[in-house]
Amino acid sequence: MTYTVNCSILLTELPLLDRPAAAKAAGFAAVEFWWPFASSVPADAEIDTFERAITDAGVQLTGLNFNAGDMPAGDRGLVSWIGREQEFKDNIAVVAGIGERLGCKAFNALYGNRQDGQSAAAQDELAVANLVAAAQGVAAIGGTVLLEPVSGTPAYPLKTAADALAVIARTEAAGVSNVKLLADFYHLAVNGDDVAAVIEQHAKDFGHIQIADNPGRGAPGTGELPLGEWITRSRDLGYAGAIGLEYKAPAADAFTWAIRQPA
Repeated sequence: MTYTVNCSILLTELPLLDRPAAAKAAGFAAVEFWWPFASSVPADAEIDTFERAITDAGVQLTGLNFNAGDMPAGDRGLVSWIGREQEFKDNIAVVAGIGERLGCKAFNALYGNRQDGQSAAAQDELAVANLVAAAQGVAAIGGTVLLEPVSGTPAYPLKTAADALAVIARTEAAGVSNVKLLADFYHLAVNGDDVAAVIEQHAKDFGHIQIADNPGRGAPGTGELPLGEWITRSRDLGYAGAIGLEYKAPAADAFTWAIRQPA
């Protein structure tokens, strides 16, 4: 089983750039991050420091988010954010550059919240254009853009797998084939989606899987979700990628449930 540790939500007792080495020490060979910078186009020195933290730790970066705005303040992506179009497009080149240098090929583009004073149709039109641009921007390195249903934010319009897949269909109609569903089993379950049915219908086409248990968004086994069964069935149906660990837990016992390879 290949797990990838989301270092933006786990190991938070440590400084952000110390977390890849901590994941390695805990027995993992892969990590993923939300956008780790304060701006869409950070200084070259900031990017170099981030990349060095990954390579010095001896882990593989398997996933990176596009800039999603100020997430602690409630932002959930720039993809459909009218007024920040150029910022998102500038971010594409930065993301693709990091991906190329570190061998990362999966890039999560959070859709963005509904905006007061803007029509949903206008936001959705912008979102498709931005997703197509992102897909084209990472295609040269064999990259995939991920689109994720999210819970806990009422203004975020993609709640179910069907919501995200409808947007993905629009990107395909616009001529790109490398926008894929990020199946976060926690978010889907919390939003009331039929996760087992989503797996049966779409597992072979998942771009990525992430997990957390519910209630509480804790480690597997702390809640009631049949995460092991869902992962096994996804594998049976053709999903061959890593499983992203995107839950909240103290570092001391964050991984006691997992069978890992020696560091």
